[in-house]
Amino acid sequence: MKLSGVIMVSLALALSACASRETPTVELPGGVNPETQQTQRAPNFFDRMIGNDQRQNVGPCPLMGVLYDTARVVKFEQPGNQRYANIAFTGEMQGVHGLCRYVESDPIRMNMEIEMAFGRGPAATSDRQTYRYWVAVTRRGRAPIEKVYFDVDVRFPRGEQVVTHRERIDQIVIPRANEEVSGENFEILVGFDLTPEQLQFNRDGRRFRIDAGEGQAPGQ
Repeated sequence: MKLSGVIMVSLALALSACASRETPTVELPGGVNPETQQTQRAPNFFDRMIGNDQRQNVGPCPLMGVLYDTARVVKFEQPGNQRYANIAFTGEMQGVHGLCRYVESDPIRMNMEIEMAFGRGPAATSDRQTYRYWVAVTRRGRAPIEKVYFDVDVRFPRGEQVVTHRERIDQIVIPRANEEVSGENFEILVGFDLTPEQLQFNRDGRRFRIDAGEGQAPGQ
């Protein structure tokens, strides 16, 4: 998977810091201890290439999360008929977790995982469904710098109405103008690609969830 305009790299790097949708971004460990920095040998080119760079991040990771209005998708077999019996498929993003790494004036290198759950409704006529979602890199409180779309092909095993899935984005690299620019200036948001009707359905506060073992009963 590639983010156009956002550099993707394949080197295995030592990563620190993590975040989730439920809690604020937490850096592990945080900042740079000046005394430690003075005694550490600066890694050379070879060290950087093989990931042998133990220096701490110079700042926190970007905030990661699911955009609320696009966290769920409900597909009805017959458009306009928003009854539970007419549900073909549902999807829900349940959390985002990630790691980041940056020192000196290096760009911010990140990977992330998205926890998802998918449901097959009573009106489904297939055991397969393709869901589309997006990942956006933004400046805090501003329009996206980059937004890229991905597809998840889901197969429901025989007799299963719900499946869970973990989607991994291997490397996102966010350039920094200089070493004074911290990761807290950025956000990484994810959500489903929705039609205008699906988006309005979510904004109206309506929801149906296909629950394992619940038969025909809608989840609230």
